Amino acid sequence: MSLIRALSKDLEARSDESLRALFAARPDLISPGVPDFPALAARASARVSVQRALERLNRPQMQVLETLHLCTNTDTGHSASAAVLKKAIAGSTVAAVEQLLQSLHDLALVQRAEPPHGAGPSAQRQRFYLPVSSLKDVVGIYPAGLGRSYTELVRLQPAFAQRVVQLVAELHRSGAAVQAATTPMEAALALQHWTSSPEALQALLATAPERTAALLARFSNWAMGAVPQAQRKASVATEGHDVGPVDWLLARGLLVPLDAAHVELPHSVGISLRGGAIIDNFSLTPPAPTLGVTTAALRRNAALGAIAETLRLTGELLHAVRDQPLATLRSGGVGIREMRRLAETLRVDHHTTAVLLEVCALSGLIRLDVDSSCWVQPPQLEWLGLPRQEQWLWLVNAWLASERAPSLVGQPVNGQPGGPANHRAAPAATVNALSAEAQRSDAPVIRKRILEILRELTLEAEMPDGAAPVLNAEAVLQRAEWSQPRMARRFSSLIGGVLAEAELLGLIGSGALSQLGAAIAADAPDDAMDLLGEHLPAALNHVLLQADLTAVAPGYLAPDLAEQLQRMADAEGQGPATTYRFSVESIRRALDSGQDAAAILDFLRRHSATAVPQPLQYLVEDTAARHGKLRVGAAASFIQSDDEAALSELCREAAASSLGLVRIAPTVLVSMASPRQTALVLRGLGLSPAVEEAGTAVVRLNRTAPVPGTGRPVYSAPRTALPDADVTAQLAVLRSHADHTSPNGSRPAAAGGEEATQLGLETLHKAIRLRQKVVMNVVDSLGNAKLETVVPVSVAGGRVRVFDPAKDTERVLSIHRIIDIEAAEEMQQ
Repeated sequence: MSLIRALSKDLEARSDESLRALFAARPDLISPGVPDFPALAARASARVSVQRALERLNRPQMQVLETLHLCTNTDTGHSASAAVLKKAIAGSTVAAVEQLLQSLHDLALVQRAEPPHGAGPSAQRQRFYLPVSSLKDVVGIYPAGLGRSYTELVRLQPAFAQRVVQLVAELHRSGAAVQAATTPMEAALALQHWTSSPEALQALLATAPERTAALLARFSNWAMGAVPQAQRKASVATEGHDVGPVDWLLARGLLVPLDAAHVELPHSVGISLRGGAIIDNFSLTPPAPTLGVTTAALRRNAALGAIAETLRLTGELLHAVRDQPLATLRSGGVGIREMRRLAETLRVDHHTTAVLLEVCALSGLIRLDVDSSCWVQPPQLEWLGLPRQEQWLWLVNAWLASERAPSLVGQPVNGQPGGPANHRAAPAATVNALSAEAQRSDAPVIRKRILEILRELTLEAEMPDGAAPVLNAEAVLQRAEWSQPRMARRFSSLIGGVLAEAELLGLIGSGALSQLGAAIAADAPDDAMDLLGEHLPAALNHVLLQADLTAVAPGYLAPDLAEQLQRMADAEGQGPATTYRFSVESIRRALDSGQDAAAILDFLRRHSATAVPQPLQYLVEDTAARHGKLRVGAAASFIQSDDEAALSELCREAAASSLGLVRIAPTVLVSMASPRQTALVLRGLGLSPAVEEAGTAVVRLNRTAPVPGTGRPVYSAPRTALPDADVTAQLAVLRSHADHTSPNGSRPAAAGGEEATQLGLETLHKAIRLRQKVVMNVVDSLGNAKLETVVPVSVAGGRVRVFDPAKDTERVLSIHRIIDIEAAEEMQQ
């Protein structure tokens, strides 16, 4: 019977609670909904769905599943039980293997099967299993890290088939216990029998050159390796010129060359090196990493300091972008020159600037203006007026949900080496900030999982009060490789950047997961915000003016105070104790923005904890006295209205400050923004401007609904379970269709849709492996259907290559023209 049809019966026999658990673990099975159990089984057997399910399995589950795959044969129906698998998994027990098989059965990755032919009476007391039909394609050609058999390598590697008989003859003449052979297949079987004994192989390796054991240890987790000039070494080694461990192994067939640069460790050799077991590192508990220790106070202070610094730098970045938008490159993203300018303004390194810029963009604090191709600050930005803990949560939520990896900025594109091979080679391209190369669709899943792993390791450490475990990338990756081995490669490429970004946001402090990070990992953002509001110091609203024309910030300043100081002084240094230096140029910059000496001095008196020093007062007054009466400025548009009161109110509107409005006449204002941008801001204030053909923005005082500003990002955890109502509705559909079966259990309608596609592919792949005939119902170009008995050879790219025994020819058929496929043996029955 087809495995898909058998799985359909298995699913139909399950209870509603079991199906609900299956849909919670594999929501893609009913998204979108399926009409019946055969369609559900077909989708559960589809390659994409199985691959997604395998990505969520831990190492023991994957080890049992791969062992089941190697110990069974879905084509012949040869199944295996927990007792059989226990012999192939060193260190396991029958109870542990049975429990893991049951968990895989709950996930519809394995199914119950009849005992294999010839099983003894004890088989009736055991449960036997078979994997789903598509597992072979998903796990790849090296399940459990083991290579292919000698017979398969002879069949697929012509170069090895040509020399394997000579290789066996050389071994036989040298006294090795290898049977003589005259054909490549006989030679492959002889090598397979010779290398199947762990004791015999260890005795042979005892005579090997130095470093042979170290070389073979590299194949412990993967059967293929890179060896320069593998084919040439194999031919030289056959002639008896042993030079090193590679030549020695090639000469004895313990390594098989695949091409000019790669070799493979055959299946029997890999099994013998593992002591006769398929799995030799089985464990139900994850490895315990070696962790450092820090104090809880140091962790808290580091996290709070990082948050305060990030909020300060974010405010400065928004101020810098508002003053001078960031131009983009033709290829997308922000170039090195713009990034260097922004880094100098923020007084931080290039990488930190890039990460902050990415976080601001994915949070909606800056946006790309399509008209100017520049990144600008949107009008009416809500973030600027929020309390500091809400500002922090805004950034964290956007970071968690973003499909971008900010720390990829500056790294080589597509993982290519970052430097030139020599002084003449062109340097490799790197990822620019805000470019498409930093896009990673799996970033939210990996980011969330890393936070969960940090929380798991922190809880398992069981540190005493006042201590916290220090977690590094190695410890997190080790746990990720155990909990989700199929995703380990994706974790390894992002884990360092995610930890650095988490530290920047205060989720990690002094290398340990902070209380805020633990709350975010547990999906409790409100608790995190309450903690932050309780411990984060309030922003200061004063500075210390000194006689050396400087102002010292004794802590983190309020954003509006810091912005005003940056207009009249130049910031120096970084961190909370920033120094602002006054000079003729900085005071002139404040005067150019529309302030006068009285306004500047009044601002300094209101926000200084000390009196205004006399040198600073003289500097402001003298610079203002020399400031020219004639002022030259730039204006991109003007606003005209007969309502002078409305224009006065518009000048005082805080939301219009980004326009840089200046009144040059009772009925005329000039704006630094373009007519289009000016009109957009005015519409957001509830006004109804009209843009004239000449490019001016004319205000008409008709009130309209205000344009909402940038909304707060709301984070939702990835892979959430489907709503209960959807699951209940799907179960009702499945049960209602199951009630329409005939008394003998057959369906009234033929298979269709996904079921027919998966059944056809299953039949094709099985016939290709067994080289059996199939009967196809093929439609020609005129729409005529015809039954043909052929032998499928291969299937790929929507086409199947078949051999027609009647005509003794090969043809290529499009799969979409095949209505139905059945095995010829089943048709005869």
